[in-house]
Amino acid sequence: MRIGELSRRTGVSERLLRYYEEQHLLTPARRPSGYREYTEADVSTVRRIRSLLAAGLNTTTIATVLPCVREEGERLVPTCSVMLADLIQERRRIIQAINDLHASRDALDSVIAAAPADIDVPGQGAA
Repeated sequence: MRIGELSRRTGVSERLLRYYEEQHLLTPARRPSGYREYTEADVSTVRRIRSLLAAGLNTTTIATVLPCVREEGERLVPTCSVMLADLIQERRRIIQAINDLHASRDALDSVIAAAPADIDVPGQGAA
């Protein structure tokens, strides 16, 4: 199938599919005309890429992890024990980012709470 069909079947734009190719996440065959030729397996690969992106992984990590996951119904299952360490490290990174965001929110809440009651908040009237 050509890139337009893959885009329609996956809901991923052609531009993003080309980006996945640049990141070595997809490797379509090329026709003599230069057109990309995708297979059914590429539909599944794009679904796995989207799932891993939704899980917070970047494309560099996905390139490492992708060969070691398979779909089992709606979920991804690791198939390489070595890859599990990468996923655990990514989970730790995400937890740290969440903790940092909580700290930022708490600091902002503190600043907001210190505002005098008579300060008008744009779009909300008096605070």
